[in-house]
Amino acid sequence: MSSQIESKKKVVSEIADKLKASKATILVDYRGLNVAEVTELRKQLREAGIDFKVYKNSMTRRATAEAELTALDDQLVGPTAIAFSNEDVVGPAKILSNFAKDHEALEIKTGVIEGQVVTVNEIKEIADLPSREGLLSMLLSVLQAPMRNFALAAKAVADQKEEGEGA
Repeated sequence: MSSQIESKKKVVSEIADKLKASKATILVDYRGLNVAEVTELRKQLREAGIDFKVYKNSMTRRATAEAELTALDDQLVGPTAIAFSNEDVVGPAKILSNFAKDHEALEIKTGVIEGQVVTVNEIKEIADLPSREGLLSMLLSVLQAPMRNFALAAKAVADQKEEGEGA
């Protein structure tokens, strides 16, 4: 009996640690998805470096108390899977939102973004943001624009001077 309690304590501690370390945590109801669909979702999340687990709600409630995220407890009803991302805030929201669009059975319940509990609508807004690479690309093009414009202006002045000397 004692070893069973110890193993449950380890699971609760594992969940709490993941909740604390995660930049983005999203809770979903996966009821209605078949095995192939869940496998596909797990594959997409794994490729993005996102941990996707199913825990007992009672253990998750104990972990939310330990991690001071008891606001999640209302959503810990029915089959609940949790996606944890330690690196990317946008990635899990994007993958789960896109998957939910194609598979109505997947329902996003709530989430935690950098320690703050967020609603489904906030998760969907985050999912609509460009990826980190997309944002860096946009930033790079904005930073390059002044140099590119300067180079084009200098070339136009040089071309104009050549035309004036040639006449």
